[in-house]
Amino acid sequence: MPDRTPVNSGARPVVLAMLKTPRPGTVKTRLGVEIGFEQAAQIYRLLAERQLSAVPTDWRTEIHFAPAGAGAEMQAWLGARHGYFPQVEGDLGRRLSDAVAGAFGRGADSVLVVGGDCPDLNEAGLREAATALQTSDAVLGPALDGGYYLIGLHRPALHVFNDIPWSTGNVLEATLARIAEGQLSHALLTPKEDIDDFSALSRFISQTADPGFSRFFD
Repeated sequence: MPDRTPVNSGARPVVLAMLKTPRPGTVKTRLGVEIGFEQAAQIYRLLAERQLSAVPTDWRTEIHFAPAGAGAEMQAWLGARHGYFPQVEGDLGRRLSDAVAGAFGRGADSVLVVGGDCPDLNEAGLREAATALQTSDAVLGPALDGGYYLIGLHRPALHVFNDIPWSTGNVLEATLARIAEGQLSHALLTPKEDIDDFSALSRFISQTADPGFSRFFD
């Protein structure tokens, strides 16, 4: 029988938000082709702001941003209460590994890594992920497109980011394989949809009364 002793009992995770500077033509490009790059950038801003507003106020948040020289721009947008760290060059696996290693190096007991693509990831979902890390090595929030909208770790098991076919429908499957190879325990959250195209945006807006998003359909 596996040992279910809490590995991180009572600790608050550090939330690592992997974000880009919201410049038209560089964020939500698939959506931009459909509705225009200026509007897509505005939606990206709203999604990121919505995600950060869901983080409990007593948790630490780090903004890992790209491009590397945009720190002042990001802080002017999101405020001074977060920590700001430039993403390294390389593929997503390299950038995630660096962000996670850096957070643990700064004293994090556990981390939850998120983007700004999943508007349904609310405070309750973040707390559920944190609770899962009390008895599991890793936690993942499966995205409906085969990726994940959240990954959490209670130690820097950086191999989970190795040899992943990023931007495909096999990201979650490959990550679970890395977790199994490392003999880590894991928990899965409720699957949710990322907002990457107009169809996903339309479904989200039809389910929410948030005027910040619905105004794009006025």
